[in-house]
Amino acid sequence: MDRRDFVSDLARYAALAAVVPNAWRVTSRPRLADDPFALGVASGDPTPTGGVLWTRLAPRPLEPDGGMEGQRTVVAWELADDERFTRIVRTGHATAAPELGYSVHVNLEGLQPDRWYWYRFQTGEARSAAGRFRTTPAPGALTPLRFAVASCQHFEAGLFTAYEHLAKEELDLVTHLGDYIYESAAAIATPASGRKHAGLELRTVDDYRRRYAQYKSDPMLQAAHARAPWLVTWDDHEVDNNYAGLVGEQEMESEEQMRARRAAGYQAWWENQPVRVPRVRSWADLTITRQVNWGSLASFWMMDTRQYRSDQACGDGARAVPCGDWSDPSRTLLGSTQERWLEQGLASSGARWQVLAQQIMVGNFDSRPGAGRELWMDAWGGYPAAQRRLLGALAARAANRAVVLTGDIHSNWVHELRADVDRPDRPVVAAEFVGTSISSGGDGAEAWRQVTPETMADSPTLKWHNARRGYMSCEVGPDAWTTSYRVVPFVTRPGAPVQTATRWRLAHGRPGVERV
Repeated sequence: MDRRDFVSDLARYAALAAVVPNAWRVTSRPRLADDPFALGVASGDPTPTGGVLWTRLAPRPLEPDGGMEGQRTVVAWELADDERFTRIVRTGHATAAPELGYSVHVNLEGLQPDRWYWYRFQTGEARSAAGRFRTTPAPGALTPLRFAVASCQHFEAGLFTAYEHLAKEELDLVTHLGDYIYESAAAIATPASGRKHAGLELRTVDDYRRRYAQYKSDPMLQAAHARAPWLVTWDDHEVDNNYAGLVGEQEMESEEQMRARRAAGYQAWWENQPVRVPRVRSWADLTITRQVNWGSLASFWMMDTRQYRSDQACGDGARAVPCGDWSDPSRTLLGSTQERWLEQGLASSGARWQVLAQQIMVGNFDSRPGAGRELWMDAWGGYPAAQRRLLGALAARAANRAVVLTGDIHSNWVHELRADVDRPDRPVVAAEFVGTSISSGGDGAEAWRQVTPETMADSPTLKWHNARRGYMSCEVGPDAWTTSYRVVPFVTRPGAPVQTATRWRLAHGRPGVERV
């Protein structure tokens, strides 16, 4: 640079500093006593040419403002072809600001399809750990896919040991189906782990930010994020247990109060996840439904069964049906816009596999043995009209090339979904693989006490059940899909081994699943 230009720039910057309030000044050398990358790094929502890189500055995660003390900070990032960062392919800068919880979202573009990359961040003298990211195959490619499915990680209920094992697998993706945090006040303290929530029940955006910081401080979760890109959706505990639209769990809050709480929860979710989701005028109306393609092998439909749903029927819980407005055809789970988006997308997608990544169980489990039926009102069985519409869309648009991935229920289930879920004489049109929790519910058991030979017989779609903790590992090719249920025997103390409880195979275009 010419010396006169340099001196002129110094004068301009000095004048700018004199008029810009301290609260709006940006520094590239923040004053930080601790590591600002204590929450790790992550990537997500990959495309053939890009994706999202994420980090959040929080040198003291549980302090107000994460210990950033209001400093707007320049964060540099770099992307490399190799894990030693000897071949840098992209670099850039972003600003971490208090209005967005000091989170950083880098939208990558211009990369090569079907490639692994390594990334890291730096601010001042501090440098983050490195993470792995990969782009998806190009349209038309039938490149095989291996990915994991996780959900429900209650910090208080146990250790995230399943993530320690997941991070050692060779995976292309991780799909998380929600309940990434739990909103409750400190309530559970497992004697061995001693993990307790910091603070009261979450209400404000600062409350939710601190809870995400507590969860993201877990080294096993950080290792799983660094291993591969994630596809993330939410469930209920990111806001309030079993909320429906603007109705809270206890129905004590007004719609206005629930809207404010939802806005806080949704904003904090966005700030803490590597997602490519368009911003909206109100955080309370954040739309997270999106399609992510793995070449032409699989289309992932990331769904939302909380924001648009009608309130649960009959007071929620497990209820004998019919009851109340349970069968009212106007009741919805997805809302009309999301229903149309999904059905039209299934009709137009040419992918070999259609993958519905969503939260609650589609197949029915009748927990009352013998005469009469008892269904869970928070699942699809509590919304029979919406359930029939979903299965009708799968039958018409994606019969025997659709897989439903489900979380929420803290246990493992395999269902063969029929065109009418309650009629065993109707054709099978899809498979549903329901994954257990990472830690929610504590150590778990071999099975729920309600799952007996009698209730299995009363639930014709159900093929298998288990109630241990863990995750699903899926191997997908053009002609076959295999899901392995990976479980750990305990989470209330460290050191649990992992094993495969069972494996199930689905052949493309052929009805039914088989145990292998």
